[in-house]
Amino acid sequence: MNKTVLGIVAVVLIAVMMIFSGYNSLVSMNENVNGKWSQVENQLQRRNDLIPNLVSTVKGYAAHESEVFQAVSDARAKLGGAKTVSDVNAANSEVTSALSRLLMVAENYPDLKANTNFLQLQDELAGTENRIAVARKDYNDSVQGFNAKIKSLPTSLYAGMLGFNARDYFKVEESAKAVPKVQF
Repeated sequence: MNKTVLGIVAVVLIAVMMIFSGYNSLVSMNENVNGKWSQVENQLQRRNDLIPNLVSTVKGYAAHESEVFQAVSDARAKLGGAKTVSDVNAANSEVTSALSRLLMVAENYPDLKANTNFLQLQDELAGTENRIAVARKDYNDSVQGFNAKIKSLPTSLYAGMLGFNARDYFKVEESAKAVPKVQF
């Protein structure tokens, strides 16, 4: 009888230790899933912050270059329509000024850097999308490990009672699969 009681106590202690160990493992895995989700949110926020800032920057360059081109165009039109020496002189001064600004832009921004800025915007967006993909993969991997753990024996016997339920995978909606349109 004494051995039977000791056997039962040993089995109960082993079961309790397994539950405590399993609980601690579930807590750790759950926190890992939460941390990975936080990184997904962080990268999504990065994209939300990055896109308007980069678009605004590129628009700033495009507007500046557009202003220079417009100034050159307007000055050339005035020069072409000038009738008097005074009008030609004034128009020529405008063309010279506009061309000076254009050359300054060209010196500072070879090929006027419109293409470079656009490429930079594309690179930044691609980099951000890659970061999101990595964060999403890391999150889904941690969810897979967590879900496998709570569905495996013996953990499945007590995980639900302890408040651990399967976590959802990060699935991209069809509308989110489209590449964001950036218009200038």
